[in-house]
Amino acid sequence: MKWSFPIIIVFSLIASSCTPEGSFYRDSWRNGWFYNKNERDRIVRTAERYLGVRYKRGGATPRGFDCSGYVMYVYQRNGILLPRSVVRQYKAGKKIGLERVKPGDLLFFRTSRKRRLSHVGIYCGDDRFIHAPRSGKKVSFADMDKAYWRKRYIGAVTFMSGNRM
Repeated sequence: MKWSFPIIIVFSLIASSCTPEGSFYRDSWRNGWFYNKNERDRIVRTAERYLGVRYKRGGATPRGFDCSGYVMYVYQRNGILLPRSVVRQYKAGKKIGLERVKPGDLLFFRTSRKRRLSHVGIYCGDDRFIHAPRSGKKVSFADMDKAYWRKRYIGAVTFMSGNRM
């Protein structure tokens, strides 16, 4: 009996130290926001894990990804549920200016003449993003400072609350 109180204290301290401070996970794309630099880093690391996976139209698994399926899968692996389509991902997030983009935020582009929003990637920092480009290609890095991407850039969204300057 005399050991039960100290044991409870020790286990309480251990359990409370396991939860990162300020980390609030999204239950679904309709509920709340989360933020913690570690979560941003984790999203980027998860995205990097799938570099080299082939593009597959309609794909949302490591057997093959299209751009929105890739983004959805990476976020899902981090406990965040996003909509499946590029347009819905754009509408679900909080719009931010390019100057406020941080790692883990999403960048949107018009790569098709038919649709205003047709492509999405995950910002990694240093003007780079990871995406599933197109048929015949693999998940790879791209540079925002390239004229091709700057010209086609539409906007950015965040699913994280820590985007204040």
